[in-house]
Amino acid sequence: MRKFASFAASLVLGGTVLATSAQVAHADPYGTAGCGLGSIVFKDKPGLIQVVAATLNGTGFQTFAISTGTSNCGKSAPAATAAAAFIETNREAFAKDAARGQGETISSLTTLAGCANPAAVGTVLQREFGTVFTSATASDVEISSKALQTLKSHSELACSQLI
Repeated sequence: MRKFASFAASLVLGGTVLATSAQVAHADPYGTAGCGLGSIVFKDKPGLIQVVAATLNGTGFQTFAISTGTSNCGKSAPAATAAAAFIETNREAFAKDAARGQGETISSLTTLAGCANPAAVGTVLQREFGTVFTSATASDVEISSKALQTLKSHSELACSQLI
């Protein structure tokens, strides 16, 4: 019984920290608990109710909802947003690979952006390195924006997801 009481207390305290620290504005029709059954019932109401919403999301229907686009689980983030987030998260590795014109981050970015050829993307990023990485103090957002703009400006790369 003592173990159950401490487990329950940790859930409540953890949920309180989660709910209060994660109260950010969402453009999506759901709150911090994400999409699923809980988002239909509780929508984006802030606070501890998001813990209950997350519990409802975990009833087993969320996987189906994400796969089929039901229960407020629309399409995933647009590819350009995902590619920008990828570049921002992997900035150092991306810079090294762009300087070399090849590498794992170039291959991954090629896939995210829907480009036809990783080698061609690597060549363009290597050639345009100074345009993308203007200074060591440039923000991650600036770098990702310039990298995606570079990919968009080269129609021969056929980056179909960066419309």
